[in-house]
Amino acid sequence: MTTTPQDFAQRIETLRGQLASQGRRVQQLLETVFTAFFAGDVAAAATVEKLDDEVDRVDVQLEQECVALLTDATRQSAALDPAQLRAVLTIVKINNELERIADAGVEVAQRVSAVKAQKVSFPDTVRVMANSAVGIIRDSTTSFARLDPRLAKIVLQSQHAVTAFKDAILRDSEERIAKGAMSVDSAFQLHEVANQCELIADHCTNIAEQVIYQTTGAIVRHTEANWVEVPPAR
Repeated sequence: MTTTPQDFAQRIETLRGQLASQGRRVQQLLETVFTAFFAGDVAAAATVEKLDDEVDRVDVQLEQECVALLTDATRQSAALDPAQLRAVLTIVKINNELERIADAGVEVAQRVSAVKAQKVSFPDTVRVMANSAVGIIRDSTTSFARLDPRLAKIVLQSQHAVTAFKDAILRDSEERIAKGAMSVDSAFQLHEVANQCELIADHCTNIAEQVIYQTTGAIVRHTEANWVEVPPAR
């Protein structure tokens, strides 16, 4: 069966919609994780595994559908334009980033029981950092759903805030350990949660880079000073 250019365009748009839904699913997973983490709700944390299973299922489905689309285009010698090719590549890459973000959420969920048992006292910065991580996943997926490079660039800058929060948490933990106000085990748990938040932010910046790539063709690279866009080849 021959597929028209309009059919390929519709398939790509359908994949985009499915990926946007996946982004909301991952955001819900993180919201569940951090609510359970701060409440010490072990039962709620356990539900995260099922949420992650659904993320994994959709991850595989989306990849298979992208491969099928490109296979059909190749067999039919369909001339997908550069924007369509960028769209498919973007979907594949962002799909992978979302799956990794969900994995980071599972890592946090698996620490809820230990944190509750140790009665860890959270610095306010931990809550701010967690809220920032949720906000970044929301903004990164929204930037994709709307194909909004402006919002994507805001996401790129937000990563620095999460890193700053992590550094502040580590300094606070060191001071508390020195004063005998926090055990080493409790500090370790907070350190691991901070690492996962930073990892989430890092994956979100990868999503933002892909949004910029799809909408403008520019490849974004990070230097020590700032983010730099490399214009598309002519």
